[in-house]
Amino acid sequence: MARAGDGRDWPTLESAGGILSLIATGAASSRAGLLRQSGLSRVTVTQRLNALLTAGLVRETEETLPSGGRPTRMLAVNAAAGFMLVANIGETHIHLAAMDLTPAVIAQTTLPFVVASGPEATLARMAEAFQSLIEAALPTHRFFLGISLSLPTPVDFKRGRVVGPSVLRDWDDVDIIGRLRERFAVPVYVENDVNLMTLCEYRRNFPDTEDMLFVKIGTGIGSGMISGGRIFRGAQGAAGDIGHIQFLSDDAPLCRCGKFGCVEARAAGWAIARDLARRGFSAGTARDVIGLVEQREPEAIMLLRAAGRTIGEVVSDVVSIINPSLIVVGGTLARGGDFLLSGIRELVYQRCLPLATRDLSIVLSAAEEDSALFGAAYLLLENLFAPAEVDRLLHRFLLSRPVLAALPG
Repeated sequence: MARAGDGRDWPTLESAGGILSLIATGAASSRAGLLRQSGLSRVTVTQRLNALLTAGLVRETEETLPSGGRPTRMLAVNAAAGFMLVANIGETHIHLAAMDLTPAVIAQTTLPFVVASGPEATLARMAEAFQSLIEAALPTHRFFLGISLSLPTPVDFKRGRVVGPSVLRDWDDVDIIGRLRERFAVPVYVENDVNLMTLCEYRRNFPDTEDMLFVKIGTGIGSGMISGGRIFRGAQGAAGDIGHIQFLSDDAPLCRCGKFGCVEARAAGWAIARDLARRGFSAGTARDVIGLVEQREPEAIMLLRAAGRTIGEVVSDVVSIINPSLIVVGGTLARGGDFLLSGIRELVYQRCLPLATRDLSIVLSAAEEDSALFGAAYLLLENLFAPAEVDRLLHRFLLSRPVLAALPG
C-alpha cells in the first residue's frame, strides 16, 4: 500500500470530497453505506475510499456493523489527520486551544482580557497565542484546518462581524475574519457564544433531538435554537436574543443595553446581584449570587426563584412559537438547580397549550467543560466537511502535501 504523503493516490484523492463528506457528517459509516448514499459504482467508491485511507484522512475503527456475513468495520474521520484553532472570548479571559478532529484538546492556553484593550490589540495577542498552539500541534496532527471564534456578543454570522450594542465596545463591524485569514491563510468562522453552546449540547448530548432550545442564564441571558437539526440564526444572526425582550411596567428597571424592562434587567446574574447589593449583601456577579444560594441564603434563593418565573414567561412564548421537544438550561445561574428550574417549568406548563408541552422536557445542562469552545470546534467541522465546502478542504490538503510527506507516518 502507498504510504501517506507519497503522492500515488493524489489524483484520486482530489475527487474524493463527496465520500469524505458522507463519512464526516455521519451520513455513511461503512462501505455499504457509502455505496448507498453516494450512488457511485463499487469500483469508484473503493478507489476514492482507499485514497482517503492512504492519505490518513479516514480510518477504519474497531467498531463493527452487522452485514449479513462477516461484520464490517466502521469508517470515521481520522482525528489525528489535522487540527483546528478555537477561542472563546469571555468577559475577563480568552480561552484558546488547538483541537483534533474528535474534537479533543491537543494544547490550550488562557489570556487575560480587558474590553478596553480594543479589537486590534486583542486580535494581535490572540494571533501570537495561536502561533504557539500551531507549533505544538503541527508535528503530530499535520494539517491546519481553520479557526473558529466564540464571542459574548451578537454576531452577524454571514459576515463574521460584531453587531452592537454589546459588551465588546469598539468591536462593531471589525473585520475579524479578514485579519485572521490574512495572518494564517485558513478559513475563519465567528459566532455568538450562546449559539455555540447550543451546538455543543446538541452534538454531544442530544444528537437525536432535531428541535431544541438552549437557554443560557449567567451574567446575561440568551438562547440558541436547533431547528431540523441545524442552528437557527434568523436573517442577520439575531435569533434567540430573549434577554432583551421587554416587560414594561411603571417600575421597569434600566438594562445594560439602555432600554427599560428587559428580561435581563430583571433576571440576569448582574440584575440579581444588583438587587442583593441593595439588600446589603456583598454581590456583584452571577457567581456571587450562586455562592449565596449555595449558602442557602433565603433572599438569594427567593430572587433566583423569581428570576426563574420571569425567564419562564419569555420561554413560554418561545415554546408557543417554535414548539421544541427539549429545553436545556445552562450558564452560571443554572448551578442553582431546581431553585431556578422550577420557576421556568411552572410558567411554561401554565401558559403553553397542552399540545406544545405534551412531550416537552426541560432539563439542566450537564456541561462541565467550556462548551462554547467545543461548540466553536463543531461549527468549524460542520462547515468544512459540508458537501459544498469539502472539495476546498481537500484542495488545501493537497497543497500541503510537501509538509505531509516530510512528516512521519
